[in-house]
Amino acid sequence: MGSQTPSEQGLWTPQSVLSTLPYPPEENSTSPVPFFHLLERLKTTKREGWRRFDINHGESISDHMYRMSMMTMLAPPSLAARLDLPRCMKMALVHDMAESLVGDITPVDPVKKEEKARREAAVMEYISNTLLRGVPSGASAGDGILAVFNEYEANETLEAQFVHDVDKMELLLQMVEYERSYEIDLEEFLNVAKRIHLPEIKEWAETVLEERKALWKSRQQTSESEAAA
Repeated sequence: MGSQTPSEQGLWTPQSVLSTLPYPPEENSTSPVPFFHLLERLKTTKREGWRRFDINHGESISDHMYRMSMMTMLAPPSLAARLDLPRCMKMALVHDMAESLVGDITPVDPVKKEEKARREAAVMEYISNTLLRGVPSGASAGDGILAVFNEYEANETLEAQFVHDVDKMELLLQMVEYERSYEIDLEEFLNVAKRIHLPEIKEWAETVLEERKALWKSRQQTSESEAAA
């Protein structure tokens, strides 16, 4: 019996997803258009963590990354002075790009952290080497995207640590916004605030947590008033 390919062995690969798509992107093209088409999947793929609370028409992956990139532009001055902000903006827009094929894997899914990282790295290699390598200036663009992604994953530079904190901060914002809109309790996401490291972003988080506290206090008072009526 001949040797099996990774996909035949059941190992996840970018090709195992691409083979299921009705219009997979053209590979090794000299045009960036196939890459642009792949990015459309980030616009239509929802962030899965909210679905467990019946929020089925919530934010997409690209929604999340867009607000993150805007947040990096408003880094507090004491932090901004030490950061390469254009690189941070790029990192915010790239850090979840692999989810265009991997999907949004959450901590409750039966995929180990190491396997999630392997899949994401494979997608970023595919983007850099197969979708962008033949594009004029695409090779340098692909290498730049891959470098920023790897920097984020390593989380050793101040820029990467900042964007990781912004990632958590964006989740906190969305948590409170969904609590306001859907009148549900998303308390289980509060532990994200404890994992923010930079003092400047901790201040942002405290502001959001105070907003949440006021929201639930107001609701409790309303409930008590209605019960007494």
